[in-house]
Amino acid sequence: MSASFDLKDRRIFVAGHRGMVGSAIVRALRERGIEPLTADRDVLDLERQAEVEAWLAANRPEVIILAAAKVGGIHANNSFPRDFLYRNMMIAANVIDAAYRNGVNKLLYLGSSCIYPREAPQPIPETALLTGTLEPTNEWYAIAKIAGMKLTQAYRRQCGADYISLMPTNLYGKGDNYHPENSHVIAALLRRFHEAKAGNAPAVTIWGTGTPRREFLYVDDFAEAALFALERHSSEDFMNVGTGQDLTIADLAREIAGVVGFTGELVFDTSRPDGTPRKLLDVSRIKALGWQARTPLREGLRIAYADFLAGGGRNH
Repeated sequence: MSASFDLKDRRIFVAGHRGMVGSAIVRALRERGIEPLTADRDVLDLERQAEVEAWLAANRPEVIILAAAKVGGIHANNSFPRDFLYRNMMIAANVIDAAYRNGVNKLLYLGSSCIYPREAPQPIPETALLTGTLEPTNEWYAIAKIAGMKLTQAYRRQCGADYISLMPTNLYGKGDNYHPENSHVIAALLRRFHEAKAGNAPAVTIWGTGTPRREFLYVDDFAEAALFALERHSSEDFMNVGTGQDLTIADLAREIAGVVGFTGELVFDTSRPDGTPRKLLDVSRIKALGWQARTPLREGLRIAYADFLAGGGRNH
């Protein structure tokens, strides 16, 4: 359902403003002349209910964009299941409940396309949620994200709160996490190819077979989608956000090698897990409202690599 909600002159709290997604949303707001409310972790721990209640009561935001999350790739999900399940559930429960108690007009919760069943139809429609078994390599994060999305639905249905959810595809761009083990695929490959080029390595090893297909959205495009949804969308039905296009991990690796300037061999380590065979989102709902991605993959990769070279991101 479309709606009209003006963000101008609103007190907007971006939870998770230092992360890749949160910082992109802060940039998008500032481009509109809006200075958002933010709080560092040493000021506000979103996993502590009393702290969240007190901070919202003191600062009285009218809009909350909940971009805070414990995130990571396959290795991180396998290694830290407690962190991905407990921490993400606590963040969602604390912020959404405290928002309602403190009269927040509008809240946007950000999910993840890993909420969908491993064998979901492709492209994946929003109606595929809870219709099958999750991908085991990220089920802890997925369950927490499903719970958060359902919580926004529950507060809307029971309490009349104008809370909505978006489900972004795989995101990349400025401020990404470049940790050698706990990062997502584009950031991990940018770092790996850069280090291989710097060290004159003859080859770079890629996890898995290279055959899984993935969709990637430049994070600043997603930030625009988030603000667009806040202004135009009011429904318990969440929306997918992506490009509507995908490619194989092998082709992605070749694109990144080209951007970085690595000319060596690509070796695929088939002993490593592939994860979900394909994950392409059906983005017809948000496109019908008038939004679509603008940044081509090659251009986004160039911006991301320049950010990496300039020292952007985390665990550089």
